[in-house]
Amino acid sequence: MQKYGSARWQGGIKDGQGTISAQSGVLKDAPYGFKARFEGGPGTNPEELIGAAHAGCFSMALSLILGEAKLVPEKIETKATVTLDKDDSGFTITAVQLDVAVRVPGADKAAVERCLQAAKAGCPVSKVLKAEISMHATVET
Repeated sequence: MQKYGSARWQGGIKDGQGTISAQSGVLKDAPYGFKARFEGGPGTNPEELIGAAHAGCFSMALSLILGEAKLVPEKIETKATVTLDKDDSGFTITAVQLDVAVRVPGADKAAVERCLQAAKAGCPVSKVLKAEISMHATVET
């Protein structure tokens, strides 16, 4: 399976502007640029898109792993905070913090926590990122 996203950019780094689209069309010509990325201006940016992708991937992976353990989640809510830092070589995504709230009625908390760790390590987006990935989870049973 292959999926794609695309981007178009015009102009210099600070005065230029671009658009980002996704194959499905759910994201089509969404504006992005320097101000959106570094100054809180309107539009999207690569880091929030990576965060959304990681949160979605992790949530699906956790649902799968819980299901394999015969556990059915009532809810999984994930926020992935992506950290972009500047160092001597330029900008680097250095970390992703996953904040997860999961409710699995009647489940053993330790079993859910094992599933959380497996999802963190096994989610395809986690595997592609070189950044340190940490996680804080709230488990309701």
